[in-house]
Amino acid sequence: MSVSTPMLVTFVIYILGMVLIGLAAYRSTKNFDDYILGGRSLGSFVTALSAGASDMSGWLLMGLPGAIFLSGISESWIAIGLTIGAWLNWKIVAGRLRVQTEHHDNALTLPDFFTSRFEDNSKILRVISALVILIFFTIYCASGVVAGARLFESTFGMSYETALWAGAAATILYTLIGGFLAVSWTDTVQASLMIFALILTPVIVIVAVGGLDSSLAVIEAKSIENLNMLKGLNFVAVISLLGWGLGYFGQPHILARFMAADSHRSIRTARRIGMAWMVLCLAGAVAVGFFGIAYFQNHPEQAANVSGNGERVFIELARILFNPWIAGILLSAILAAVMSTLSCQLLVCSSALTEDLYKGFLRKNASQKELVWFGRAMVLLVALIAIALASNPDNRVLGLVSYAWAGFGAAFGPVVLFGVCWKRMTRNGALAGMIIGAATVLIWKQYGWLGLYEIIPGFAFSSIAIVVFSLLGRAPSAAAQQRFAAAEAEYLAK
Repeated sequence: MSVSTPMLVTFVIYILGMVLIGLAAYRSTKNFDDYILGGRSLGSFVTALSAGASDMSGWLLMGLPGAIFLSGISESWIAIGLTIGAWLNWKIVAGRLRVQTEHHDNALTLPDFFTSRFEDNSKILRVISALVILIFFTIYCASGVVAGARLFESTFGMSYETALWAGAAATILYTLIGGFLAVSWTDTVQASLMIFALILTPVIVIVAVGGLDSSLAVIEAKSIENLNMLKGLNFVAVISLLGWGLGYFGQPHILARFMAADSHRSIRTARRIGMAWMVLCLAGAVAVGFFGIAYFQNHPEQAANVSGNGERVFIELARILFNPWIAGILLSAILAAVMSTLSCQLLVCSSALTEDLYKGFLRKNASQKELVWFGRAMVLLVALIAIALASNPDNRVLGLVSYAWAGFGAAFGPVVLFGVCWKRMTRNGALAGMIIGAATVLIWKQYGWLGLYEIIPGFAFSSIAIVVFSLLGRAPSAAAQQRFAAAEAEYLAK
């Protein structure tokens, strides 16, 4: 396979740009607070785009368009569920979490927040939540490495082994050097690249087919079912797809962006920017897959690659319809989506190992410099483990990624939601909710009862457990309730 020089040049320029941003962030990283949360200095724009980019991985440009291309518009229910869930997360959790973490010993991580918020002197919440993060995110990271490797492999004809390191190296480097600021600043660039690609591509596809009416006519002629929102779906299936939105309340890499905002007052503006970005990106991804049906129906001679793998629809449309230089920029958006999610997952794993285990149990009095360098070492360690897991792309461990989102959503989502909204919640309630939520997801996935997505029963049973165990036990101390009340008063005083 010949390598396109323009595409190679644009990829190299893009990757070098990300590394340079990492070096700039390195100069602004003075202590561990800076490395893990950027010194809580993110403005509205960076908070919004960083939260969006860290959420939307290669799935946005490959998985979702591919599903729409193969099955029609009915696959867009998941995009609707994600939009609703993200908006509720911004509206209910974001500002409160920003204030609550500051009032509870300036917590830098979710396990840190749980320990302080629920006065967990036993530190069992810290250990369990840190382990949940490490297990699920190491697997998540492996899937990101595979996605990057597949992009390099298909674009440049590299062997999978070479593509594995090429795809992961730049992300590891800027995360290792610059920490949270590097990840957030690069996320902003990457989010801009993603929205550019997802708005431009479907417009050009529609023009290439002959306009909107012609495109819809071709799609309808192929199969009227492509226009049916309920194609092949029953009530349970629709609820399951919408249920993906529940996952937002418990995703550590997204919640970290809220915690890092310069003020809870920035959250309102960030919500508007973030939701506008998300709606446009999801609509663009759906449109790429949907109108891709029309394009390849009209040009069956060019459809060999997409008929074998629907997830290549964005890649193929970019290659076919655009000048190689523009195609290189558009394909860099896939790399941007992969890198933005992988980088923040690496950082969250590093923070769990450093803040919650190393400092929490082994080196309570460690200096700031020591913590920063240990954090960097942990980024490298987790990355190498992820690469090892990804070295065999068919390894069945990667199958766990399909419910890692549900695992986080059910284990952490209700704990975070109740934790920032209900002052009567206790340590035992949080512990029960976390364990029952995670266990429900794991068990439900194995048996697939009712065909219902496991996050829905997991979230429900976790919520019930939190309420029951909190009310059965002793109320939180007066000091804990006062801290909660003070934080809530500050949030409402906006």
